[in-house]
Amino acid sequence: MGTTTVAPGPVGEAESPVPAAPAPYGTKRGKLRPARERAFWPFLLPALLGYSVLFVLPALYGFWVSLNRWAGPGSAMEWKGFGNYAALLENEAFRTSFVNTFVLALGGGLAVFAFTFLSMVVLRQAKGRGFIRSVVFLPMIISLIAVGAAIGFLLNPDGAVNTVFDRLGLDPQPWLGPDMVFRCVIGGLVWSSTGFYVALMMSAADSIPPHLYEDAKLVGATRWEQFRHITLPLTWDVFAVCAVLWVVNSLKVFEIVIAFTTAGTPGSPPLQARTVAVQQFLSVTNNGGAPDLGSAAAMGVFVLVVTVVLVWLTRRITRRERVELS
Repeated sequence: MGTTTVAPGPVGEAESPVPAAPAPYGTKRGKLRPARERAFWPFLLPALLGYSVLFVLPALYGFWVSLNRWAGPGSAMEWKGFGNYAALLENEAFRTSFVNTFVLALGGGLAVFAFTFLSMVVLRQAKGRGFIRSVVFLPMIISLIAVGAAIGFLLNPDGAVNTVFDRLGLDPQPWLGPDMVFRCVIGGLVWSSTGFYVALMMSAADSIPPHLYEDAKLVGATRWEQFRHITLPLTWDVFAVCAVLWVVNSLKVFEIVIAFTTAGTPGSPPLQARTVAVQQFLSVTNNGGAPDLGSAAAMGVFVLVVTVVLVWLTRRITRRERVELS
């Protein structure tokens, strides 16, 4: 600690305290800050090195591969420059899969958060809401492959859903047909994912003091008004994080599409149901032919750029002043 010296004043006046000068670096206090700076890098370097080796270098190598034509290990690379990226724009399969991915991210996101907000309104005052929340979250812990396969068998032309329709005298529906297959994929993904976001948002809603809702009831606020003016503003930060998580996860949907469209029917997923991740997988495997890792890497780089842009836009749209309780 610094010391305080007392400077003598004129005769007849009290002596006034004068703060002592800051301690030089040679003292214990002066050495504290450099010691922190010296300890910073030894703690940071292992994590930084691991992140660089496991993530940064593979990403840079993937970008290098995207500039070449390459069939995989054991074959020579052929320089193509940005030819792989130009070929993607002319590839109907990639354009269709990209549109499907974008529709899934936007349409599926609207459905997920609509159900999430509705659940917040209903579950906030429901009895046994902890049990209900656990039941809603249950699909999230089930493998997406199992979810996709189960839904695929249910919606098969001879599956349980069409069997029930036939018993009720209704016409069986072509659930796996070109016009409906991707809608069913989105429905299955929304069903399996909503519980995760409900759990996150409800954990934030549970931290809101009950007296705010009691005051709102006294002035005659409806449930919707309570949600709009109390619940949503005080959980907005969590919603912003959930929106980013959904954008990132929706752009790499893969397992549920593979399991849903190939359940009981061997072969590749139809073009109408493919996402970019599925199309990337098909480019690598190429149905037993020569794989095209350069094109697959170009898809990965393209999706990475789109993900960064969408995350930035999501953060901009959901940015608001932080609401704090006084």
